[in-house]
Amino acid sequence: MMMFTDLLKSVTEDGPHWSATATPDWRQGRTLYGGASAALCLEACLRAGGPLPPLRSAQVSFIGPAAEALTLHPTVLRRGKSATFMGCDLMSDGQIATRAVFCFGEARPSAYARTAPRGPEATAPDACGPFFHAERRPTFAQHFEARLVAGGAILSGSAEPDMLLWARHRDETAAGPVALLALADVPPPAAYAIFTEPMMISTMTWMIDVLDTAAMASGGWKLLHCRAETVAEGYSAQAMTIWNADGAPVLAGRQSIAVFG
Repeated sequence: MMMFTDLLKSVTEDGPHWSATATPDWRQGRTLYGGASAALCLEACLRAGGPLPPLRSAQVSFIGPAAEALTLHPTVLRRGKSATFMGCDLMSDGQIATRAVFCFGEARPSAYARTAPRGPEATAPDACGPFFHAERRPTFAQHFEARLVAGGAILSGSAEPDMLLWARHRDETAAGPVALLALADVPPPAAYAIFTEPMMISTMTWMIDVLDTAAMASGGWKLLHCRAETVAEGYSAQAMTIWNADGAPVLAGRQSIAVFG
């Protein structure tokens, strides 16, 4: 079993590109877990981009499957006075698997200081039941702890496609933006709460906005909320929000998911 910090250590410069190795325990079905793919792209950009401002947003497209041996191609797209855009393609067997664009931005003086709402009141993780059950847990999930707080459980036939859960890395040293990006994709699509039997799903696009750069630094438990707005015509669109254990807002996001069945 490859711990998350060891996964990041596998990112090494290899001539004109970077390489990484992910062991099978990081798989989601036949491909690398999407959160790990996005995290590897961000790690490569942080290594290749030199000193960078804080991460502000990311756009990730999951285009094809990724195997264990991977190559990463980070590129500075534009370096401005306060913002830097970087792109990274994750390649597997010569084919593009993931394409990510990250925006890093320096803080600027502002006349406004409106913050996102704090997280909802939630039962402590130790008092919540498990989110994943061993008999139908995706392979990558062994790297995380997850507890269901409210909403529908996986495959429960819930009336609402809505999930609220606690999640954290089992690797206690995992912290910071890269670790948070890997954690943010842990829940299956919220549509899975209304399903009563397993269906093939595949995230196609994922967008995140950073709500508080300071709140991204810590590790430990995070409170994740996912709600599907549509589940129709073989696709689902959902909104996502993440808060720290103390209720501080961290990330907001959206996903577009293909549903086969």
